[in-house]
Amino acid sequence: MQHTIRVEALGPQGHAMVGAIEACVHCGFCLPACPTYRELGEEMDSPRGRIVLMKSALEGSLAVEETLPFIDRCLGCVGCVTACPSGVKYGELVSSYRAYAEGKRSRPLMANVRRALIQQTLPHPGRFRVAAVLGRAARPLQGLMPDTLRPMLGLLPDTLPASRPLPATYPAQGTCRARVALLAGCVQQALDPEINRATLRVLARNGVEVVIPAGQECCGALDMHIGATGRAQAFARRNLAAFPRDVDAVLTNAAGCGSGVHEYELLFTGQPEAAEATDFARRVQDVSVFLVALGFAAPPPLSQPLKVAYHDACHLAHAQGVTEPPRTLLRSIPNLTLLEIPEGELCCGSAGTYNIEQPEIAERLGRRKAANILRTGADAVAAGNIGCLVQIRAHLHVAGRPLPIYHTIQILDMAYNS
Repeated sequence: MQHTIRVEALGPQGHAMVGAIEACVHCGFCLPACPTYRELGEEMDSPRGRIVLMKSALEGSLAVEETLPFIDRCLGCVGCVTACPSGVKYGELVSSYRAYAEGKRSRPLMANVRRALIQQTLPHPGRFRVAAVLGRAARPLQGLMPDTLRPMLGLLPDTLPASRPLPATYPAQGTCRARVALLAGCVQQALDPEINRATLRVLARNGVEVVIPAGQECCGALDMHIGATGRAQAFARRNLAAFPRDVDAVLTNAAGCGSGVHEYELLFTGQPEAAEATDFARRVQDVSVFLVALGFAAPPPLSQPLKVAYHDACHLAHAQGVTEPPRTLLRSIPNLTLLEIPEGELCCGSAGTYNIEQPEIAERLGRRKAANILRTGADAVAAGNIGCLVQIRAHLHVAGRPLPIYHTIQILDMAYNS
């Protein structure tokens, strides 16, 4: 019996799903680029296999529930997109399918509790900070907690930095060359607020005035990637209203946020805000891209030689195609040696909330990433995403080699102030 996909039954994102499925020629180039396939060795845990599963479910020849264990194990790192010769938009497919499947699935009670905790804390810096403090206090009881909640505690740092609200504006030094708005991020504000502070100092040093809109919210990426489309749209609408239009660019310093905003066009397909969302997404740039295009001031030499291993955050390298600008910033620093990480294209296992929801696979990938970093002989690690920084720091600690780990912009800030 021939099965076909009824696009009209799939909602506004149906055409994106069908387009991605039809573009796949099942060549297999995605297999070595997929971290779960590399770790598990199962065809259905590869992009090609998952596309077959999603196609079968959308045609009605396979129950949605049967596909979900394999779809849930997908990191959404889109390393397969970089490797694909056919241009399959796998990221759009898996995000849309998760949204389609959300109303057709059931979860165990504790999985729902974990999901609720994620949704009610991570997108809100103040709530997340309170939850992190409580989580640290609960660590002695970790052995008594359900397995579904333990990974959340394991990723928390031993100490939390002091909360430092950002100013409404941060002036340029000298002649103002540009005016931008900054997307401040969520988890980053609680776990490492110095990333934003370093970003403001570096931009000011290069003649850039920065506006930090008070009404901004989470970009919606966390909800988008777990299929909670309505919540993601609500966050995005508030950002569309909050960010000014009279700026040269909207900057992000978190790869996950940048990638999330670039999906606004897909998120609002068929919605009244579609054109506005598309325009906003096109104005969003990673801070490294903006600085290289603007032309940044050459930093002085570091006071001591430093060997830095640069980690490509998946949602920067694969989702946004940004690989050279961060390296350009780092290579510009005298007395710094930039090192490439073996298997650098593979995800570290963070992937938004993946290291909380799929801790076993995330741990294997984290160990693998830490071991590859240590093989470089680096003195420190740089990356462009808070989730990667947390994951890599945790696994370097487990490996007994807790190297300093920084956001790329923090190292440039250190150089400017050395």
